[in-house]
Amino acid sequence: MKVMSDLNYEKARPHEAKTEATPEHFSEFLVSGAGCASCVAKIENAALESPGVQNAKMNFVARTLEVSGQFDEPQLFEKIKQIGYGLAKPESESLEEPEAEQQSAAYERKLKIDVLFALALGAPLMGYGLFGGDMSISSAASQVTWLVIGLLTALVLGFSGKHFFVGAWKSFLNRSATMDTLIALGTGTAWLYSMVVVVTPEVVPLLARHVYFEASAMIIGLINLGLLLEHRARGKTSLAIKRLIGLKPKFARVVVDGVEKDVVLSEVRVGDIVRGRPGEKIPVDGEVVEGATSVDESMLTGEPIPAMKKEGEQVTAGTIVKTGTILFKATKVGEQTVLAQIIEQVKRAQNSKPPIGRLADRVSEYFVPSILIIAIVTALAWLNFGGADNVTYAIVTATTVLIIACPCALGLATPMSIMVGVGKAAEAGILIRNGEALQKASELTTIVLDKTGTITKGQPSLTECVSLGKRTREELLVLAASLEVGSEHPLAEAILDESKKFALGLVTVDDFEAVPGHGVIANLDGLNVMLGNEKLMRDKGVDVTGSEDLFQQFASDAKTTIFLAVDGHLEGLLAIADPIKEDSAKAISAIASEGIEVVMLTGDSAMTAASVARQVGIKNYKAQVLPGDKAEFVESLKAKGKVVGMVGDGINDAPALAMSDVGFAIGAGTDVAIESADLTIMRGSLMSVLDALLVSRATVRNIKQNLFGAFFYNTAGVPVAAGVLFPLFDFLLNPVIAGAAMALSSVSVVSNANRLRFLKISRGEQK
Repeated sequence: MKVMSDLNYEKARPHEAKTEATPEHFSEFLVSGAGCASCVAKIENAALESPGVQNAKMNFVARTLEVSGQFDEPQLFEKIKQIGYGLAKPESESLEEPEAEQQSAAYERKLKIDVLFALALGAPLMGYGLFGGDMSISSAASQVTWLVIGLLTALVLGFSGKHFFVGAWKSFLNRSATMDTLIALGTGTAWLYSMVVVVTPEVVPLLARHVYFEASAMIIGLINLGLLLEHRARGKTSLAIKRLIGLKPKFARVVVDGVEKDVVLSEVRVGDIVRGRPGEKIPVDGEVVEGATSVDESMLTGEPIPAMKKEGEQVTAGTIVKTGTILFKATKVGEQTVLAQIIEQVKRAQNSKPPIGRLADRVSEYFVPSILIIAIVTALAWLNFGGADNVTYAIVTATTVLIIACPCALGLATPMSIMVGVGKAAEAGILIRNGEALQKASELTTIVLDKTGTITKGQPSLTECVSLGKRTREELLVLAASLEVGSEHPLAEAILDESKKFALGLVTVDDFEAVPGHGVIANLDGLNVMLGNEKLMRDKGVDVTGSEDLFQQFASDAKTTIFLAVDGHLEGLLAIADPIKEDSAKAISAIASEGIEVVMLTGDSAMTAASVARQVGIKNYKAQVLPGDKAEFVESLKAKGKVVGMVGDGINDAPALAMSDVGFAIGAGTDVAIESADLTIMRGSLMSVLDALLVSRATVRNIKQNLFGAFFYNTAGVPVAAGVLFPLFDFLLNPVIAGAAMALSSVSVVSNANRLRFLKISRGEQK
């Protein structure tokens, strides 16, 4: 017979997270003056040189620097200032605060003004040139006219382009070069050369007396336009965080001495009694002390079906009360709530970099100095081999190389995709710990599943109650539940839960006797009732003939069989099982269809394992496996060259989760350990594991598309800008076109990353 221990109810143990033994202190700062990808490595390296800093990661998209360790903030700020950048503490703690919104709106207004001011001068000038206007100095009148235009262009450079020149000067003082350096040199050189032509045309060859004021103004306008579009699109990448933050209500209704009053959320303390009413968001984590309700947890867990909450059960901040009012005691407030931890983890994951993204940082570090050298070589080549128009060609090509090579798109390629992908996963109740886990999840070849609580619900329930005599099913349930009142055994709880569904009245028990390991015996209303396993029945002389076929059927279906006898006669059989989750078979089939091998490990008996594996379609499984053995099994798979993901409850599968390439902690709501694995599935559904795989693959694919586009743009653009097509096609790239192309390259990367927002991952389906 299947023994009760086969259900594998292991005592929970804290999960051994894949982190250092010493907890790190994380701080986030706003970065100013960072213009391109080459800034990222400089800022991170400088931060790491500051005493006490253990790790530093800059998010180029959000312009934030996350620093961990025990460090002195003034020293860190000074270190960053020395290399030409600035750090500041966020004026607000969240993206929903008015200060943050006002800062974003003010920056956007400034960019709009910069764009309009620059294009108001540059666009008419460019149109004049395109329609045959004379852009050279040919008379005293034209000299005066272009002098006025030159001064107006200087205003554009000083107003709309001021941030580029200030950034370039800071970089120069610190012996480095950034995107600002390229833009300032390109536009500044074009303007300075044009002013020399205007003021002293006699020192310039007749064929080279061409002015490029329109190029300077248009380039500044177009690059600022690119920054404006990028800023707007970057705002969309934070939608997931904003939605999570938006789950927090502003106030809580606290009950003090029987009087209810609304207080601001920051004033709620642990132990306060809080009222939750239909339609309201729960403000803090707590335990229900009075009442019952259904709670919509979909925005937090991705689970669409409201969860029932009654006295003694936990409620989570940000979830919505649907029906019925409750009183609950605050257990976690402020930054300790599950919602706050989720927001923090999503932010941290968005700041992280997968290995593929670090390639861009390394390239960008050397890219700008290389472009400066290429621009100088280009100018020298045209000066020596450009013929009569050598000066003009040298100016045009060098300026175009400087402008087209700005590595903005390269810097945006990875963080934009990470921010959108991680945010998209969070909306579906999937918390990704870092970029490395995100990338690794896309490479998985094998997924190992724990059985209890992962494939199955992890909670025994009564599945069968078969009468073998004259008594009805309800009568049998009354007798069984009456015997099990007060028992804490999981099987007893399953019987009691079933009786409560039908509101069955229980019978008074007399002369109760527990037979350890076998069952219980008692008198109920004058009836001698026995409830237990087959051995108890045989020991007490109860004839179980006729129940063998049913018993074998239950056993083959991985169900524990309980016999019920009255006055020495067998009256019925009860079957208790850990039910398989409704969508486990569908999810496993879908995961396998993605080319991933699925393996099940369980501490249960071979018969139970075989039954569950058969029902969900798993061919490869292993039974009677201890937690330590699970870790060894995962290690053996890795030794064979497989990339292994382990899916468990995040608690008693700690060794295997830690050993795997990617650990998935699967659970529901407040029961899940947020920091326990590489990926945390807030829902209890294996379908979310498939969703996590789809998100990781789509995000990594998006990163590769962005990186390819950015590398291809710069690789192909620089030679064209230098004039390699001129000998064959008599073609030189206009600096203005180069400026527009540079701006559009950034916008294209941002737009491509935002496509991930439309990835449909509900139930594992994909657009």
